[in-house]
Amino acid sequence: MSELGDQKPGQETTAVARRTVLRAAGLLGLTGAGAAALSACAEASGGSPSAAPAATETSAPTTPSPTADTSSPMPSASTAEAPKGPSVATSKVPVGGGVILDNADYVVTQPSKGKYKAFSKICTHQGCPVASVRDGVIHCDCHGSEYSIKDGSVTNPPATKGLAQGETTVFEGKVYVAD
Repeated sequence: MSELGDQKPGQETTAVARRTVLRAAGLLGLTGAGAAALSACAEASGGSPSAAPAATETSAPTTPSPTADTSSPMPSASTAEAPKGPSVATSKVPVGGGVILDNADYVVTQPSKGKYKAFSKICTHQGCPVASVRDGVIHCDCHGSEYSIKDGSVTNPPATKGLAQGETTVFEGKVYVAD
C-alpha cells in the first residue's frame, strides 16, 4: 500500500503533483497567487474550485521577499516607486565632496561614506549660484563665501547665513532631493 492510501493506479502521480502544487501554493499564499494555484489544482484533479482549501489554511508565515532588500540603497527587486524630485547617481557624489545639480537648485554632498546631504545651491550672500565643491567645502566664486558639506553652515564669509538644507532619500543607486 502506498503512503497515499487506497488509490487506484495512475492516481498516485496526480496526488504527488497535487501535493507539490499545494505546498507551493501555501508559500505563495501571501501574494494571492496561492488561491489561484489551489483553485487550478482542484480543477485539474476533477474537483470544483470551491473544493480547494483556502490559501490562508496553508499559508506560510509572513516573510519579506528574498529579492527585496529595503535596507540597501539599491534593492535587487523593488515594487516601490522612485521618490519624486531631482536626483543624482550615488556613484557621481564623491566622499568628502559633492555635485552641483544642473537641473535643480541643489548641491548634493557626501560628507562621509554613505551619508548624503542636499543644500540650496544659491549663496545666501547675494544670490549667486555656488560654483564648486572641493576639500569638504561648497564654494561660491562671486564673493568668496564657503559652506560646510556636512551641514551647510558658513565656513568663510562674507555670507552670514548657512545654505538651506533639503531632504535626501537614497533609492536604487540614486540620491533624490525632495522638492
